[in-house]
Amino acid sequence: MVMAKRALLSVSDKSGIVDFAKGLIDLGFEIVSTGGTKRVLTEAGLAVTGVSDITGFPECLDGRVKTLHPKIHAGILAMRSNPEHMSQLEALGVDTIDVVAINLYPFKETIQKDGVTLEEAVENIDIGGPTMIRAAAKNYQDVAVVVDPADYETVLTEYKTAGTVSRDTKFYLAYKVFEHTAAYDTLISTYLRKTIGKELFPQNLSLTFEKVQDMRYGENPHQQAVFYKEVGPCSGTLSAAKQLHGKELSYNNINDANGALDLVKEFTEPTVVASKHANPCGVGTGATIFEAYQKAYEGDPVSIFGGIIAANREIDGPTAEEMSKIFLEIIVAPSFSPEALEILTKKQNIRLLELPTIADKAHKNDFDMKKVMGGLLVQQRDTDLFCEEDWQVVTKVKPTEEQIRDMKFAWKVVKHAKSNGIAVAKDEMSLGVGPGQTNRVMAARIALDYAGERAQGASLASDAFFPFPDTVETAAKAGIKAIIQPGGSKKDQESIDACDKHGIAMVFVGMRHFKH
Repeated sequence: MVMAKRALLSVSDKSGIVDFAKGLIDLGFEIVSTGGTKRVLTEAGLAVTGVSDITGFPECLDGRVKTLHPKIHAGILAMRSNPEHMSQLEALGVDTIDVVAINLYPFKETIQKDGVTLEEAVENIDIGGPTMIRAAAKNYQDVAVVVDPADYETVLTEYKTAGTVSRDTKFYLAYKVFEHTAAYDTLISTYLRKTIGKELFPQNLSLTFEKVQDMRYGENPHQQAVFYKEVGPCSGTLSAAKQLHGKELSYNNINDANGALDLVKEFTEPTVVASKHANPCGVGTGATIFEAYQKAYEGDPVSIFGGIIAANREIDGPTAEEMSKIFLEIIVAPSFSPEALEILTKKQNIRLLELPTIADKAHKNDFDMKKVMGGLLVQQRDTDLFCEEDWQVVTKVKPTEEQIRDMKFAWKVVKHAKSNGIAVAKDEMSLGVGPGQTNRVMAARIALDYAGERAQGASLASDAFFPFPDTVETAAKAGIKAIIQPGGSKKDQESIDACDKHGIAMVFVGMRHFKH
């Protein structure tokens, strides 16, 4: 016969708790509970002892104080192998607690509600729950502590087969407690930091993310990988996208699609971005999404093959028909028409992601992070384009309205190309992108080579200033007629002189966009 044991159950997430309690009762456990959990178990016809019956002290302060009592915590923390502990329990009339099943007040769910007040959020900060599960986890040798309903069955099975929960399982459950409370406390501190709005970069930075899926592998087959999402509002991000068709996304798919998504957010007009290895390879804006896709495709019909598409308008039937003519890894769009879905779902190897909030932009103070060996680089997001007041025409030749339009278009594109980056554009269409080169002249040569004869009369954007006039000379030979760049080099005048020599209009915007 199984010896009588005691389990304390007090959960916010009540999924599976009734069956768990029934299973424990069948194993000879006395169930101790409080509040809503006690009510649920009682309504299910189960015998439950109230916490107040154990402590001899009523719940008070609107339920803020109920389990913070020595008769609860001594029963959890007493080490069964310590004779002195056990004699003290006997003298104090305290019974041991062998199972603790608690998950915490729904702070995350509360702060995600529209219009939640600071008072509502603070009221959902759990105090007694973390104290009890941390106590149980500290005494894991003697107490099985469960914060995840998925572990109920494991505990019941081990009690049924072995009469106890193994030390290894208890240790694993204890680890999950501290993972749980660490994430919980991080949510609270992050919420309060953002509410205060003063300390962008705290002295100690804690972050919490939730697992979305395990990946088949990382960038390469020998690397394990997983996708986590931020806890909190994820509007406009891949975490908020709904996959309508295709196999699971890979590590590279998500990374590359994120690059396309970042760039398409720069545009309000119907725009399509084609991306390869997180760099734009074709970008087009048009009166319709069909026209925008045609321009994106024609911008670089070679690189777009096997690429990723981000569009800021619904994909309609004619556009889907054109897209279906080549192999594409992913299409991200706010929606797909029924006709488009019928066409595209015939292709097994394409992933379709629906993201209605695709136009939503990131906040400047959202963290942009890069992990380095032994540390973490954290910065504000690059949400600016340039300041109109800093726009400065520095050459004798003034740009036309069409050239200004093309320069601004190319500037948006080059902002999202890896540095050193050069983008060539004309008529709201990218003609060539030279990303991620170790010198600017080579980046220009690559972009201009893609553009070919179409570079005649086009505009060129550089993500950083020209330290020498060589990039201007290269652009002039290709027929470029307008250049946009940050300016700020000690040798700016040499590039200005070179533009004047070749009749090229050049604009300084006073803002660079390195993307490493």
